[in-house]
Amino acid sequence: MPVPLPTPGTRWRCTLCGNLTRFDVTRASRVKEFIHLDLAGEPRVEEREVLSETVEAVQCRWCNAVDQVELVDRPGAGGEQASGEPGQA
Repeated sequence: MPVPLPTPGTRWRCTLCGNLTRFDVTRASRVKEFIHLDLAGEPRVEEREVLSETVEAVQCRWCNAVDQVELVDRPGAGGEQASGEPGQA
C-alpha cells in the first residue's frame, strides 16, 4: 500500500518508537531524462522530469518497523503558536 508523502503541514512519525527524523524510503519512479554523453562516452543527466512517483514503503531507521509510519501535524503548522512551552499561548 502506498505511503502518503509529507506535506508542508505534516511529517512522518513512527508509531512504535516515536522517531520523527530517520526513515528508509522505497520509491518507484517513472522519469524522463535528457542525458548528454561527452566525447569519451561518459553520460551526464542534464534534465530530469519526474512523470510519476510512489512511495512504496517507509521503514523506521531507529526500530526497523515497517508499515508503522503515520502522518502527523508539523509543529507550528495549522495555526499553532510556537511559544516554547506546550499548552501555552
